[in-house]
Amino acid sequence: MIKQERLLKIILSPHLSEKAAIAKDKANQYVFKVAKDATKPEVKEAIEMLFSTSVDAVRIVNVKSKPKRFGSIQGKSKSWKKAYVKLAAGQKIEYATA
Repeated sequence: MIKQERLLKIILSPHLSEKAAIAKDKANQYVFKVAKDATKPEVKEAIEMLFSTSVDAVRIVNVKSKPKRFGSIQGKSKSWKKAYVKLAAGQKIEYATA
């Protein structure tokens, strides 16, 4: 059992994009920005605790940084981690109420 304090720090925000909307409609998958050190079991437990749903599967993707340029200043965007969470049939997450 993972501590509740740790679970509250794992899910950073929902990731809203066109690709995430398609995954939600077609496969009942929700996409979240998660902590860089989060694991699949932690993400599963955090989603189940925060949204009172049952999770079927979790896939985690490391999003690599991209080079950015502003005039002569070069830099790069931050790398981050996102999780695709597949819910059990008939369940859904409402972002506005959570």
